[in-house]
Amino acid sequence: MIAKRPLFAAVALLGGLSSTAALAETAGSARQGAEVAGRWCTACHATGVGAKAADAAPSFEEIARDRSPDYIRGFLANPHSRQAMPRFELSRQDIEDLVAYIESLR
Repeated sequence: MIAKRPLFAAVALLGGLSSTAALAETAGSARQGAEVAGRWCTACHATGVGAKAADAAPSFEEIARDRSPDYIRGFLANPHSRQAMPRFELSRQDIEDLVAYIESLR
């Protein structure tokens, strides 16, 4: 019985480390997000502080103010078909970077 506890502790520790590593892989970079925004988003959205957006598209400052990070993630991963926004093939890391950048504009 005593031998099982150290094994359980080791498995729990390794599980925690792998979760931490997964989070580190997907943590967003605001700097990278600004680059992704410049590549894909600036035709319609104002992506910088104080920039002007196209009439139909909210600025990134408005999105940061009005939407949660989880909403932004979900929308970028699966945009609504009724929206005018084109469907981009963004990687999970691109999405995390965009979320980090948008959040930096709060």
